[in-house]
Amino acid sequence: MTLSLLALLISGCTQSESSVVREVPIQQAWQLEPGQQVGEHRIAGGLGDISIEMRGDRIYAPFDGELQPNNVPNCYVFSSPEVPAYIFRLCGLERPRLGAVAQGSAMGSADFLGFATLRRQPDGHWTMVEPASDVLQRLLDPDAMQVGGGEE
Repeated sequence: MTLSLLALLISGCTQSESSVVREVPIQQAWQLEPGQQVGEHRIAGGLGDISIEMRGDRIYAPFDGELQPNNVPNCYVFSSPEVPAYIFRLCGLERPRLGAVAQGSAMGSADFLGFATLRRQPDGHWTMVEPASDVLQRLLDPDAMQVGGGEE
């Protein structure tokens, strides 16, 4: 019985089948990118990412959307139909809440968050763009949510 309970608990903490790893082809390429190794150390951020010292605070969904694992290790992609031309890459997220998330709900927490905003290009690739401060405010403070959609 103890083994059955343990198996149930472990299976309940795994990713749901709907949380497919999302590969995001980025138009720009740099020599050092998140997920690569330099000696014994993993690159956690790169050109186009910003780092935010979170000290274990929560990160909130800026819009209704979906959080998916990314093909970059320890990174996740948030997308929303409210801003269809944009996705947000979140690296360093701990205890992520994968799948559908409602605006203002916690998606996880982080000690340090690597954040990148990507915009879809006509050829299907994504390019990094400067993050909008209002979107960052929504990620960090659920009280900053505005009624209705926002623009990136």
